[in-house]
Amino acid sequence: MHVVVNAAMSADGKLSSRRREQIAISGPDDFARVDRLRADSDAVVVGVGTVLADDPHLTLDDADLRTRRLEAGEPEHPARVVVDSRARTPTDARILDDAATTYLLVSEAASVERRAELSRAGVEFVTAGETRVDLLRAFAALEREGLEEIMVEGGGELIFSLFEAGLVDECSVFVGPTVIGGRDAPTLADGEGFVERFPRLELEGLERMDGGALLRWSVADDD
Repeated sequence: MHVVVNAAMSADGKLSSRRREQIAISGPDDFARVDRLRADSDAVVVGVGTVLADDPHLTLDDADLRTRRLEAGEPEHPARVVVDSRARTPTDARILDDAATTYLLVSEAASVERRAELSRAGVEFVTAGETRVDLLRAFAALEREGLEEIMVEGGGELIFSLFEAGLVDECSVFVGPTVIGGRDAPTLADGEGFVERFPRLELEGLERMDGGALLRWSVADDD
């Protein structure tokens, strides 16, 4: 499995405002790049916080990219994956439409009632972990489903947890020409934070784009 984290953040490292409202950080060139990255992926992953705040669709906008996938014998859109320990995803969320397969990664703490409601909405479940999703086990289950190229689009809590689990291979970040501020605004990697072992990144590329900069890192081996 190959996992790529992709995000857009302000010059001060914020993904959105303290109200968790989407801010226009990048522009058309970066939007097109993200669409291409999605098209090259087997699945696009977000945390439930992103679903609750933004109600994303996570499908491909470019018709040529959709055609290319179909001609290659792949689904028109990559699968969509929500990391949602307690199955809080709304049953009317856009991510649950029939445009693509949607997986929910849940823990054993997710109620039977919520699972039943979401099953009727067409969700496929992966259960791993007692109270929180065990990401290592859950991602291994996705790989067994044939989902090997994984794109992660946030949010900060999920991105931190993936780094903590050692699952991230690459990290692409568009840094936009704006400042959002706010001690409570989400950052690229939230969660508890590292205090001893800090993941080390190796810069692979730097490109001017949409008035900002695209930085591409690979995750260095621990040794």
